[in-house]
Amino acid sequence: MTKPLLSYLSMGFLTLVLGCSSCSKEASTTATTTSSQSSSNSAKAKPGLITGADQTQKYVPYLRGKKVGMVVNPTSIIGDKPSVDSLLALGVQVVKVFGPEHGFRGNASNGTHVGDEVDEKTGIPIISLYGKKKKPSKEDLAGIDVLIYDIQDVGVRFYTNINTLRDVMEAAAEHKVEFMVLDRPNPHGYLIDGPILDMKHKSGIGQFPIPIAHGVTVGEFAQMINGEGWLANGLKLDKINIIKLANYHHDMPYVLPVKPSPNLNTAQSVMLYPSTCLFEGTILNHGRGTQYPFTVLGAPALQGKYAFSYTPVSIPGMSESPLHMNELCYGLDLRNYDVEQLRRKRQINISWLLELYNAYPQKEKFFDSSYSKQMGVIEKLVGVTEFRKQVQEGWSEERIRETWQPGLAAYKEMRKKYLLYP
Repeated sequence: MTKPLLSYLSMGFLTLVLGCSSCSKEASTTATTTSSQSSSNSAKAKPGLITGADQTQKYVPYLRGKKVGMVVNPTSIIGDKPSVDSLLALGVQVVKVFGPEHGFRGNASNGTHVGDEVDEKTGIPIISLYGKKKKPSKEDLAGIDVLIYDIQDVGVRFYTNINTLRDVMEAAAEHKVEFMVLDRPNPHGYLIDGPILDMKHKSGIGQFPIPIAHGVTVGEFAQMINGEGWLANGLKLDKINIIKLANYHHDMPYVLPVKPSPNLNTAQSVMLYPSTCLFEGTILNHGRGTQYPFTVLGAPALQGKYAFSYTPVSIPGMSESPLHMNELCYGLDLRNYDVEQLRRKRQINISWLLELYNAYPQKEKFFDSSYSKQMGVIEKLVGVTEFRKQVQEGWSEERIRETWQPGLAAYKEMRKKYLLYP
């Protein structure tokens, strides 16, 4: 019998990488540094929160006798075990697994293409959705009665799991396959902020006209995709079978029991991610190449401006070629920043970006993204053309935020149609 979910939440997700018997020294150290934050957040969570996946009594009887395909990654757990393994043990016939970015077992780095393979443990074919194809083909879905999506999201537009959600929904609609979502909490369920994506900046890190932080669960987002006509060629699923969360509300703090991706490896990084990922569109390193990505920000050119320093290095499975690799970077250390301030303000923090832009000595290079072999990355992340110019012209945070409000108001009204939770 598995332990109750909340007993795992209080431990922080680094100690729970799919129930491994021994965690690395790196994980143990990071878990120690974040345990007080994790305990604080989970202590406030409403007792009795149960994920959709953990409510097996609501969907396992329905699945018996059907051939099932699963869209999963290491966050897909029932109790403390992978949901694929758990459902097989419960008599569900899982015949195929579909893996998104980072792969089924989560051992591929950010942006690395993943190939098809056979799962060593179960012998089930694994079809990669982050390699030659982004969505299952007719052949991939042949013989599958129900396609299940069970992946933890972090509630941010540029976190690419929602692209995968749309793609597998589209495939299910095209090939008349039943679609089920095992819903999971949004750790930023309280947060709806940032400009609405101008679709001329549509890219792999932004494919929907939504704000940076969208404030819905994956089940709610699936309904939004379907209801707003975001599937190609006017496709629509007749029905989305959503196994809802029990005892959940959007304002509920939630510490993820498993790290959602290699570089979101602490509770602190998850909470800072909507704000600090914006630095991916600048010349500053944002912690890639360290054991604390998204919680430190810096560059060599800031020497003398900040006392805090760190050196990014190549880390296989996390970041092989980080910006400013092997260079001493100076900047901000946010590892102990009180993330409750973000919850109280209900805003992403753009003051860090404004501060570091003002401190950077070569301002014409601040938004230089040539290192990533992409141009206009800040526009793709923020979602609008004018943000770069606003920062360069010295606009205040309040003035920048005012330009977001009409779009946010319209989005919040639209969002109401798809809410499953208060």
